[in-house]
Amino acid sequence: MFTNFPLFPHQASAQAAQVDNLYFFLLSVTAFFSLLIATLVVVFAIKYRRRHRDEVGVAIHGSLALEMLWTIIPFFIVMVMFVWGAKVFFDIYRPVAGSMEIYVVGKQWMWKVQHMDGQKEINELHVPVGRPVKLVMASEDVIHDFFIPAFRVKADVVPGRYNHLSFTATKAGTYHLFCAQYCGTRHSGMIGSVIAMEPADFQAWLSGGRATDSPLASGEKLFQDLACSTCHRSDTQGRGPMLANLFGKSVELQSGGTAVADEAYLRESIVNPQAKIVAGFQPLMPTFQGLVSEEQILQLIAYVRSLSAQGAAPAPAGTSAPTLPQQSDRPVKEKK
Repeated sequence: MFTNFPLFPHQASAQAAQVDNLYFFLLSVTAFFSLLIATLVVVFAIKYRRRHRDEVGVAIHGSLALEMLWTIIPFFIVMVMFVWGAKVFFDIYRPVAGSMEIYVVGKQWMWKVQHMDGQKEINELHVPVGRPVKLVMASEDVIHDFFIPAFRVKADVVPGRYNHLSFTATKAGTYHLFCAQYCGTRHSGMIGSVIAMEPADFQAWLSGGRATDSPLASGEKLFQDLACSTCHRSDTQGRGPMLANLFGKSVELQSGGTAVADEAYLRESIVNPQAKIVAGFQPLMPTFQGLVSEEQILQLIAYVRSLSAQGAAPAPAGTSAPTLPQQSDRPVKEKK
């Protein structure tokens, strides 16, 4: 629909039609009631105008039936909008089980992308047609906004937290990628392309590109380099909590509360370990704020997730299972 009209780019994702249908419904309801009210204002202004100087209007005592009518009808229309909008929202921001995960980091003024097999891109995102994709997004500096008009998906990329965005490309092609949040003097140049490819072409691209270590492998190496394994051991003798099967579980805190060990919790435990101390452990872990980048934090989280069957992302072909952290004689750096 309107494929040559600039305000309506191609519908290139499974979510695009849902968003457009909701948008046109809202637009139609708005236009209908705007015209109805404007017409009634003009008609009543003419019909009930004062015809001579001494004319006095008749007192109106109201109508309960009329009051109920224009209360109930808008209520049901608004509820339709709410339920429909909620369904579209959850379809976009709740990833399908088994979605292909891709890490995206926003930085003034570029998009840095890393696939689970290690393939990296800048200002480009290659995805296969027909397979659900889940983007795990973070920012290294200010608020950005990841926007793909042809897919009708958009989400803020906020420093200090992770946002997720899901979509399924349905048409092969190259589509615009924008930052939709003003992020500095070169905001207008923070653009890129999303290349949707047929599955066979996508696999050929992955195989032919220059791949580095996967986020999981990089995270495992970083875990050892930072001496995290000296405290987070695979047995109960460590000075920090065991990480095996931790992701997605509820963690009891020293303060008496609980927290779910999700991506946000793991990130906070790395950059601000004193914020939530696990019950039974001392606050000995140093902060790694400024010592590791957002990309490295994502890699560490990918490794910790891989230690839990519940949190493990779908691994690319040929990737071996990660090994649990073992005891080490390296200097101790306590992790919570």
